[in-house]
Amino acid sequence: MAVQSVPGVTLSSGNAKNMPVLGLGTGSVPFLAPEAVIKAVLEAIELGYRMFDTASFYQTEEALGEAICQAISCGLIKSRDEVFITSKIWCTDNYGDRLEYLDQYLIHFPASVKAGVVFPPKVEDVVPLDIKSVWTAMEECQTLGLTRSIGVSNFTCKKLGDILAFAKIPPAINQVEMNPTWQQGKLREFCQANKITIAAYSPLGAAGAFWGTKGVLESEVALRWAYEQGVVIVFRSFNKERLKQYLQIFDWELSDEESKKIAGIPQSRANLCQMFIFETGPVKSLEELWDGEV
Repeated sequence: MAVQSVPGVTLSSGNAKNMPVLGLGTGSVPFLAPEAVIKAVLEAIELGYRMFDTASFYQTEEALGEAICQAISCGLIKSRDEVFITSKIWCTDNYGDRLEYLDQYLIHFPASVKAGVVFPPKVEDVVPLDIKSVWTAMEECQTLGLTRSIGVSNFTCKKLGDILAFAKIPPAINQVEMNPTWQQGKLREFCQANKITIAAYSPLGAAGAFWGTKGVLESEVALRWAYEQGVVIVFRSFNKERLKQYLQIFDWELSDEESKKIAGIPQSRANLCQMFIFETGPVKSLEELWDGEV
């Protein structure tokens, strides 16, 4: 089987390994069985995918690691260095003392929850986020060589600005919801000006248990649109035929008319993360959580 080559982008972190612009995410609600993750990752590698996204919250880190080991054992790839793996530190670990080895490590969400809390949290479980101590620990992780790049996820322009004000190593990436119904124009401009790469999750929308819409899922051009915006794309599909189809987005372009129609689509954020909002908690409103970017 011919292996499709996926283009890559160079991150501001100085990571010698380019990050593929198209990769497989492993987050799902309900959580996925390990064997399902392993099967999907192996099929993706066979087709040519080399970027995989996981997180401690997804409970797929171990299965992803096992899939990579199996891929090496059966000769699909020669070594771990051929794949780009991103994981994320969850809100219950958003303190300054957690480090791991990865290609890329992200702060999953700009909130902090008491350790051991099962989601959704109660008002007494949500505590103020000390972003400076968390980011300082992330910087140490990169300095020690335990990860090649560090970044964030679900951060607004303001929250990125807060980090940039003191960071010795700026975020290389910001992974956010982005698709034709939530195009993130303001955030994309801010990130481009500050050399922060955007990774788009839910590029086809989402129809999960917590949030999402099926509207974008029916679009044939959503992934190509995201690619033409110059962002990295992280999607989740464990259907091998769809994995093949997604690799074809590099072979054509949107017409001017299609781009104009997409630009005119009404905008609405789907992933509001209201679970962190309490009248008596550290975050009291959607406006405060998203700094007006809703």
